[in-house]
Amino acid sequence: MSFHEPHEMHSRRLGRNLGVGLTLGAFIIIVFALTVVKIDNGGSMEGFDHTVRPGLVVDENAGGAE
Repeated sequence: MSFHEPHEMHSRRLGRNLGVGLTLGAFIIIVFALTVVKIDNGGSMEGFDHTVRPGLVVDENAGGAE
């Protein structure tokens, strides 16, 4: 059993597959990095849990116009 020389089509497919793979890998790394940054800065995040959020309550007594 002998191996044949790879066809030119296979080398082109390999190049395209590597390009798609590297692009997909870069996308995954970007999404992961953004997720990590968002979680690290999560101290100021408030989830939507159907309750009153103190950060959004407007104080009617505060302000300049009376």
